[in-house]
Amino acid sequence: MVSLDEAVIARLHKGEDHFEILVDPRAAERLIEGKEVDVLSSLAIDVIFKDSKKGTHASQESLEKVFGTDDVETIVKEIILKGDIQLTTEQRHEMQEQKRKRIVDIIVKNAMDPQTKTPHPRQRIELAIEEAGVHIDPFKPVDDQVKLVVEALRPIVPIAMEQVKISVKISSQYIGKAYGIARNFGVLEREDWQSDGSWVGIIRIPAGMQTDFYDKLNDVTKGNVETRILK
Repeated sequence: MVSLDEAVIARLHKGEDHFEILVDPRAAERLIEGKEVDVLSSLAIDVIFKDSKKGTHASQESLEKVFGTDDVETIVKEIILKGDIQLTTEQRHEMQEQKRKRIVDIIVKNAMDPQTKTPHPRQRIELAIEEAGVHIDPFKPVDDQVKLVVEALRPIVPIAMEQVKISVKISSQYIGKAYGIARNFGVLEREDWQSDGSWVGIIRIPAGMQTDFYDKLNDVTKGNVETRILK
């Protein structure tokens, strides 16, 4: 169970009926994102309230009339998924900031400048989000918000969420160190072993991971690797 100090009110209006629960906001966030949550353990008090501040319980009659059941777990899920969750200013800011970082992580990993075919630096994405005045919803799933954020960034920076195909050639002397990196970094679409012992592969990776990919290959081969982006 979550402590009363950490719990927030989630409330749902159904016509003239009003229902509230005291719930862990992070558990509510996980449930909204479609993750498995022990909802009963996420409550501060295992009760459906009519008014949580007054301590007034919702009647069994009203629960069965509105939800078709008096099962607490079922009702809690519906209140979280369909109701309003009341965060403090500090909680909202903290959850928005954590979700913003996750959104930026995804964009940096998967986006590129479609004109130059190069990844966007993290700082450029963060500054563009700030300039665009993008609102981050603390409860809306990250994947849904990524699409909205990318659309908001397009007037500010050229951006495309794409994958790229890269041709890689590794000489025989570096195969032992570099082959695993190249083969497992993304999706290996084709590979060929050459008569001189070198290896050639075509790998598809998220556009934003190009720099990391090149850095790792150059590190283990001391720069002796051939790479080329394929159209």
